[in-house]
Order: sequence, then structure tokens, then C-alpha cells
Amino acid sequence: MAVISVALEGRPYEVHVGTGLLDKAGVIATPFLRKKVIPVVADVNARRLHGDRLAGSLMKAGHEIAWFEVPSGEPSKSWDNLRKLTDWMLSLGVERGDHVLAFGGGVVGDLTGFASAILKRGCGFIQLPTTLLAQVDSSVGGKTAINSAAGKNLIGAFHQPSLVLADISCLETLPPRELRAGYAEVLKYGVLGDAQFFDWLDEHGDAVLRLDVQAAQQAVAHSVAAKAAIVARDEKETAGARALLNLGHTFGHALEAETGFSDRLLHGEAVALGMVLAARYSARRGFLPNEAAHRLTRTTDKAGLPAEVSALGLTCDGEGLVEHMLHDKKMDGGTLPFILLRDIGNAFVTKDVELSDVARFLDEQLQAH
Repeated sequence: MAVISVALEGRPYEVHVGTGLLDKAGVIATPFLRKKVIPVVADVNARRLHGDRLAGSLMKAGHEIAWFEVPSGEPSKSWDNLRKLTDWMLSLGVERGDHVLAFGGGVVGDLTGFASAILKRGCGFIQLPTTLLAQVDSSVGGKTAINSAAGKNLIGAFHQPSLVLADISCLETLPPRELRAGYAEVLKYGVLGDAQFFDWLDEHGDAVLRLDVQAAQQAVAHSVAAKAAIVARDEKETAGARALLNLGHTFGHALEAETGFSDRLLHGEAVALGMVLAARYSARRGFLPNEAAHRLTRTTDKAGLPAEVSALGLTCDGEGLVEHMLHDKKMDGGTLPFILLRDIGNAFVTKDVELSDVARFLDEQLQAH
């Protein structure tokens, strides 16, 4: 097992990465569990597949579970579900010093984290991520949110978990497509700031996706450590460092919006394609060698992730995709920062991007074969 510290001043917390952590959750989380009945917000599939393990672990530690089930998928990050969840938490008598467990993927983590941030002006929560995407990205760092009609993750708060338990064995029940989508975020850490890690993934990515225990644990732990270091430097994305974690997301969120935040394009798939687009646009601007953009395209394609926007069969044009970008929560004074690349492992933030040029670039990508 690996233990990574998220070293926030005055309120550090640990991320445990390993196999069998659900079976030890009751023991590891004991310092945070004050009452007999523990509220657990669970993705319906996570409860079906792994709920008995979690319940057994907590029972051995002297607790029982009150379950709140959430349907899988982005539509669950809604005002209606937030209202239902907070009403349920209040009905259980959740207090500021209590902890609610988020058991599932990023949707459950985001929803539970935001509910915990606003309930009685803030109670505690613990992340038990069961997807690769959540383990390496959304469960760490304290970004919590729900979606609105205007866009994704636009209503939210920064609220850090008290503990994260990432059990690698939970990944064995993921559909292959979901696993690949999560792998996109693993690739992101290599692309944005660690060329050696990208090289390692080029060599061992197949083993990670086969869920070889050693390779998968190393990939998750390395990704978590990379994010933890960035979050510790720039918790609320004000100093610039944390913005690098948005690599691929500006393009990716526009594609997600155009496809209706549906199973037509999963979030991780959108991030993968968004990174390819960011690399190609960087090359177009003369920042990145063309060969580096080609290499990222090949690596993305080899992992079974989308690398061509033209393959999505979209009916919009570049201006239509840029219109989605105007609702991006990173807009600042009418300017949208972009994360671009000078090389694999060397990302940077720039506000020197004309959206009209991005629209022309996307028109070319939409028509490419």
C-alpha cells in the first residue's frame, strides 16, 4: 500500500492506494467515525458490486450503514439530488464533526463533497473512489460541484476530504471503456509535467489497463502524488499551478457539452481528445514540435481512447464548440485561459488565445480524416 499526504497547511490528509482497502476501511477510518450509524452516499453500481465488503468492514469496527443511493451518470449531479441528499443528511442528524462517506466514482464524490461543504456550513467527508478516474483525479483536491443548465460543474465549492481510500481491486469490475476513460487522466499527469512518467506509461500502459497489480498501483499512486503536490501549492487555483490540471479540459468540456454530457462521450474520453487537440493547437501556434503532437496522438490511440474529433460525427462547426467554451468557469474578465504545451511534460497557461482562431482550428479538425 502507498500512502500519499496532501500537505495543505493546517489540514493535511492522506490518500491510501492499494488492494483490499475496502476490507480495512472500518479500521483506517475509525478516527473520523464518531457515531454508530455512518451515512454512505453510494453509486448504485458501487453498492451492488462492493457494498457488502464496505458494510462488513464497518460492522467489524462497530458501525452500521445508512445508505443513500445515486444513479450512475452526470445527470445525478443536479439541484434535485443535492436537495434530496442534504435533506437526508439532516434527517440523520449529521453534525459538523461527523463524516459522510462518498462511495463510487466522480459523480458521487462531487455531489457528496458539495453537500458536505454546505450542510451546516461544512461537515466532514471521506472519499472511497471505485473508478480509475475518481482515484487519480476527482477524489483528491477538494473540488466539489453539481451541474447546471449553463454547463458542467458551475455550482460548487472547494471542500477537502479528510481521507481518501483508493482500492485498486475495485477497478476489476469496471467496464473496459470506463477503465480506459480513467486512464486518460493518468496520461494527463505525464503530459502536463512529467515526461519520464509519460515514457513509463508508453512502455507499461498495457499492463496498467490489464490491471496488473503492481503497474496499476504504481500508476495510481504516482498520479495522486503529482496532483497532491500541485494542490498543496495552489489549492484554490489562484496561483496558476493548479490550472495546469485543466489540460485537455477546455476542449474536452466543449465536446462533452455538444454531446449532451452523455455516454456518447465519457469525461475521460473527452479529456483524452482534448489533450490531443491542445497539442495540435500548440503545434499550430509554434509552441510544440509536430512530432510531439503526433506522439501524443499515437499514445492516445494505442490506449483505445478517441484521438480524432471528426470521428464523433458532430453536426456543429468550430464556432458552435467555442460557444460552449464561453460558459467555462475559468473565464476571467472575458478571457479564457488555455493550457498548451511546449513539449510532452511541459505544459503552460496562456491567455493569449483568440477564440476566433480556435474556432478555425476546430473547423479543420472537424473536417479532418
